[in-house]
Amino acid sequence: MTHPQPGAPVRIAIIEDEPAVRRYFMQIMGMAEAHDVIAMAPDLATGRGLIALQPDLFLMDIGLPDGNGYDLVPEIKAGCAAKVLIISSFGDRETVVKALGAGADGYLLKDSTPQQILDGIAITLDGGAPVSPAAAVYLLDLLRAPPPAPQGAPDNALDDRLTIRETELLRAFAEGKSYKEAARALGISPHTVGTHVKAIYRKLEVNSRSDAIRQAFHK
Repeated sequence: MTHPQPGAPVRIAIIEDEPAVRRYFMQIMGMAEAHDVIAMAPDLATGRGLIALQPDLFLMDIGLPDGNGYDLVPEIKAGCAAKVLIISSFGDRETVVKALGAGADGYLLKDSTPQQILDGIAITLDGGAPVSPAAAVYLLDLLRAPPPAPQGAPDNALDDRLTIRETELLRAFAEGKSYKEAARALGISPHTVGTHVKAIYRKLEVNSRSDAIRQAFHK
């Protein structure tokens, strides 16, 4: 997981072409003393240069003047350890799935409240995958209708390596549920959730919930 050093602010880079929206994001970051916006960029070309700054988190738009924001995500992941939280006005299925498939760690819509954005940042840094409800419906569609599993795989499993319970847990995480919320929804203890999560990470060869969800989607 990506965490700043204890006591250090979260170093945030913003890639957004609209000046008014950049100012709005700055105001939101100002609500939390632990957030430090270290740089901003209005397009992909300029944003590419921010990777060398090694921020903890990128807040990034999709519709930029010189391309789609999700096209830069693989470069960010290859060049630094930063998490990527998309904040966009585009909530269509194709865009959401492409962004998360490219490696984005979360996807919020621009009509999210300031607190929802701050919560999304915290969840992302903690290894979660925050997704606005209007965008999450597309991911849930994929979860409800997974491709046919190989013969002998557990019924209703999203990935043939996962048990039905582990698949249910991934569904809960895709809905944005925390460990405690997932435990309540599945009628199990948080400790048992942790045990299942470790098994999921081992089977899918990942080390975060967002990576596990992405890996499962592509199976």
